[in-house]
Amino acid sequence: MDYYGTEVSRLIESLSGLPGIGTKTAQRLAFHIINMPVEEAESLAGSIVNARKNVRYCRECFTLTDSELCPICASKSRDHRTIMAVETTRDLAAYEKTGKYNGVYHVLHGAISPMLGIGPGDIKLKELLQRLQGDVRELIIATNNSLEGETTAMYISKLVKPAGIKVTRIASGVPVGGDLEYIDEVTLLRALEGRTEL
Repeated sequence: MDYYGTEVSRLIESLSGLPGIGTKTAQRLAFHIINMPVEEAESLAGSIVNARKNVRYCRECFTLTDSELCPICASKSRDHRTIMAVETTRDLAAYEKTGKYNGVYHVLHGAISPMLGIGPGDIKLKELLQRLQGDVRELIIATNNSLEGETTAMYISKLVKPAGIKVTRIASGVPVGGDLEYIDEVTLLRALEGRTEL
C-alpha cells in the first residue's frame, strides 16, 4: 500500500537501492531531503550529478579523482619510489587517515578470487606491473587479511620479486583491545611473526 504518494515513494525506493541503505534508513533520508530548503536539496542533487559526470580514475594509481592525477600522485612531497597496493579506494582513505604513510598508492579494484571467477586480468594488476618498471624501491602489499587478499598478495609477490624490487606485506595480528583467547590461530601467528623490537 502506498502511504506517501508517488514522488515520496519513488525517492524512498531510489535511496533504498544504495548499498547499506535499508527501507527505514531510506525513509529517514527521504523525509530529511523533503524538509530541506529547496536550495540545499538542489545543491545535493547537483553534487551527485557533478560527481557522477566528473569523477574518474587517476591515470597513475586508479583511485577516484576529478583530475587527471589525484592529489597524492600529483604531490611532489610524496615518496613516489614506495607504492602501497590496496584493494579499494576506501582502503587508501583508511591509510591516509593515519597520517603516517608518505608514499603513493595503487588501487587494485578487487582481489583475485578463483571461486568468484575473478582472475589477475580482472583487477588493475597489469597497470601495477607497468608502474613498477619505473624507479620503484618498495612495493607494500596491503590487501585484506582474507583468502582472496592473501592469494592476491602471494601472486603479486611472485611476479614482482624477480625484478629486484623489495616486496613487503603489512603486518596483521591482534587488534587493540582484543582478548587473546578469542583470536584465531592464524591471526595470533601473524601477530607473532610481525613482532617488532621494543
